Amino acid sequence: MDNYTDLNAATIDRWCAAGWEWGRPIGHEDFLRAKKGEWSVLLTPVKPVPKAWFGELAGARVLGLAAGGGQQMPIFAALGAVCTVLDYSEAQLAAERETAVREGYAIEIVRADMTKPLPFADGSFDLIFHPVSNCYVREVEPIWRECHRVLRPGGRLLAGLDNGLNFAFDEAEQELQNRLPFDPTADPALMEESLRNDWGVQFSHTIEEQIGGQLRAGFELRDVYGDTNGSGRLHDYNVPAYYATLAIRR
Repeated sequence: MDNYTDLNAATIDRWCAAGWEWGRPIGHEDFLRAKKGEWSVLLTPVKPVPKAWFGELAGARVLGLAAGGGQQMPIFAALGAVCTVLDYSEAQLAAERETAVREGYAIEIVRADMTKPLPFADGSFDLIFHPVSNCYVREVEPIWRECHRVLRPGGRLLAGLDNGLNFAFDEAEQELQNRLPFDPTADPALMEESLRNDWGVQFSHTIEEQIGGQLRAGFELRDVYGDTNGSGRLHDYNVPAYYATLAIRR
């Protein structure tokens, strides 16, 4: 299915209309607290990103990659960053636009498919913030190469990564159900199930793709932490289903 990213954008638009938690922007009070230095943001469901990962945000050129929804970029804008957000979901970008208008800050809003070359010049950014979202793309290594290209030398890539466990288990997280890699484009029955359940077209990825891919693209891994789903059986047993990485562009 060549147009799976278009299908995913439409799926996320529907999720947002239904109140999806990752499509609800921060409130005015959150923005005001951030301006006073009281803030946190997420790359994964539960654990806040360590503030030391960001460096100096005032004046930094920040790209939110597949980071629409008005949750993180308003925080960075409140801290003085020069912000750009790229997403393929119209609803997620609408949330960014509405939040920026409400709070009175400037942000560049770009609708683009991150599986294609990013529409930015080499060395355009000091920091890329990439929450868990590459589960919606089949190949992640080209994305790491593009991140490397559009970051300045010494720039930071902060990424949230799904480790695949959520795709292996059934909905109740009781039994192993799917063999990895999870790839509906290679399995018609899995594609039918994904569309029937309104999951969109999602993919599992290996550590070789997720972290090894960053290293092969020219990044240096500086830090990592695990995180859980935030609810459900795996969470109850403290099983990490996600990782977050800090990498530096060499």
